[in-house]
Amino acid sequence: MSAAKLKTSDGSTVPPQPGYDHRDEAASKARLERLYSHLPDAPSSRTLEEVDFQARHWTSPHQGHLEIGSPEHKKAVADMFRETFNPYKPSVIDWPTLDEAARKRLTSLPIWDIAVHTEGRARLRMAAYAEMLADEELRDAIARNAWEENRHKEVLSRLVDHYGIKLGIEPPYEMPKDPEWTYLVTGFSECWDSFFGFGLFKMAADSGLFPEVLVETFEPVMQEEARHIILFANWIAYHRKHLPLLERVKFEARCIAVLGYLFYERLTLMKTFDEDGNEHTEDFNFAVKGAESVTNKPIDFVYLMELCLMENERRFAGYDRRLLRPQLAPFCAKVAVGAVKMWRKLRGPAKREVADEQRDHRLAQH
Repeated sequence: MSAAKLKTSDGSTVPPQPGYDHRDEAASKARLERLYSHLPDAPSSRTLEEVDFQARHWTSPHQGHLEIGSPEHKKAVADMFRETFNPYKPSVIDWPTLDEAARKRLTSLPIWDIAVHTEGRARLRMAAYAEMLADEELRDAIARNAWEENRHKEVLSRLVDHYGIKLGIEPPYEMPKDPEWTYLVTGFSECWDSFFGFGLFKMAADSGLFPEVLVETFEPVMQEEARHIILFANWIAYHRKHLPLLERVKFEARCIAVLGYLFYERLTLMKTFDEDGNEHTEDFNFAVKGAESVTNKPIDFVYLMELCLMENERRFAGYDRRLLRPQLAPFCAKVAVGAVKMWRKLRGPAKREVADEQRDHRLAQH
């Protein structure tokens, strides 16, 4: 299938030939910026309620079994991503006025540097991979994903500016030398971080420490992450189905290498400095370590993992059950919960009962 010519909002097109030569970095960056900065859709006439509902609920009209790797599967994935698009604009977000305590809690969250920089890298990596693809449906879906990552970065940048949050100096975003590798890194990272992010976002919303209007402002962003990782999980399943045996073995080895790289990355810290010379630490494990920053209550590990599992299921509940969901993070969480419960059982009934009562009480509130 030939590549699609993606029309941008200014009427221009992104050239359709896949597999660009990125040795001219300036030209490549300019081309990819056009890809992730302009969405080809016309403005929506739907109401906010309609947009919100349709962004969370979608079922393919295809009847019966949806075979993974089939043309019908690919079309369903691409249609889901296009038809659940939420057209909100960061430029019209009305950021709420916060009292001093709420503002201090918001600005002290240890996530802003890594969040802004992660979205900056993600948009470029996804655009680079999208323009490699000859398949017009997958190309369109992943290009849209790149556009939404760019919008996430704009939302975060506007929040940071509005509330005066100091960031480290933004690093230059390098052109991906291996677009498939960087797309895999970004996709697996989003699957992992979103799983914990869903639980932490729910914990922050229920804590009462952050104004409800601020939580509601970020709700569409969180739901978009669910769409992003459904797209990634189904792309990776579709892609492997169409690889010859030897290439599939290489691809699986590459996926394992990516997971090893991400595990190592989450054990490291990256230090940057702002314009005043103050040090900022970027913790790639911020999704897990952020729990203590969004609530003033003691955090039970089992409670946190079970909350993440509940929120993960809730976020995906409205989408066609025949589409795949990411499985690794939920599986690891379930194994960890089982291991901790077993440890508590062996440790003694008194301590176990206290922890279980605390967990059950908090989960009942959800």
